[in-house]
Amino acid sequence: MTLVFRQLQDPTSSTYTYLLADPATREAILIDPVFEQASRDTALLRELDLRLICTIDTHVHADHVTAAWQLKETHGSRIAIAAAAGAAGADVGLKSKDRVAFGSRALEARATPGHTDGCMSFVLDDRSMVFTGDALLIRGAGRTDFQQGSARTLYQSVHRELFSLPDECLVYPAHDYRGLTASSIGEERSHNPRLGGERSEDDFEGTMRNLGLAHPKQIEQAVPANLVCGRIPAAMAPVIFDWAPLQRTYAGIDEVEPDWVATHGGEVLVIDVREPDEYVGPLGHIAGAELLPLREVARALGAIPRDKPIVTVCRSGGRSAQAFVLLKRAGVERVANLTGGMLRWHENGLPTQRD
Repeated sequence: MTLVFRQLQDPTSSTYTYLLADPATREAILIDPVFEQASRDTALLRELDLRLICTIDTHVHADHVTAAWQLKETHGSRIAIAAAAGAAGADVGLKSKDRVAFGSRALEARATPGHTDGCMSFVLDDRSMVFTGDALLIRGAGRTDFQQGSARTLYQSVHRELFSLPDECLVYPAHDYRGLTASSIGEERSHNPRLGGERSEDDFEGTMRNLGLAHPKQIEQAVPANLVCGRIPAAMAPVIFDWAPLQRTYAGIDEVEPDWVATHGGEVLVIDVREPDEYVGPLGHIAGAELLPLREVARALGAIPRDKPIVTVCRSGGRSAQAFVLLKRAGVERVANLTGGMLRWHENGLPTQRD
């Protein structure tokens, strides 16, 4: 059975978010989404033409705030987390052996407490992948010194629920702090320095008791927020777009539709980054657009007015996306790329000038 699969990362917390989808039905799930990355995840779903039906948190995280509630508000997706986690606002309180279906595919929930009481791992239906949260890390294990942590419980969970999986089953953890992306059950059973090989429960307990790690920096904010599935007061929510109905692409480019620009032309500065012959060529240009070829944008940054939001435009949206990046790097906050460029403008039947 085929599967759409993407591994995404939040660089600040070193958290991995996983997108899985059934290519036939386009139903998708996200595992461990991060609040600050919700727009990225939404862009990927849109570009891949997927419908988010559920978010899953492997546990109540202490190092980042989940995007579960934010994505539910945007996509209507359900929120799933272990019933033992005690999180308010969840639509589904999972128990061990429960299944989370998306299209013809499914994940099986396996309780793997020890890092926290509510830790769960999720095994893909064909047992080719397991998403281990903070229970089993690549050549490591989740810490056990706070949030109901128990080294002995974690050791038993991993050996019973995870090391019983096939050797070739790929391991995808919630975090990695060294840039490692995946492992396998066979590898971890043999080579994990905390849990693998001949390490006993006593060995593991002694190791975990003496790690001497600092508490996560965001724990005071993250845990209370995650106990309500990431629902934060409206006043605390970041204002991402305040001047136009923008959409952020998976490449990180903020874009605005031609129809909006056509009806709000006096409110924005349109910068056309094509060459002069294109500006007066067959596609014409938007009335009032200022010509500034891309090769000249970097030199002109200091002279570009900033009293109005800026919309960059080119033939198809590629060069103007680069201009968007240059303007952003220069500190211009209110800037967007015209979706589809002049080609989309013409497709929408909007007026142009050629003189």
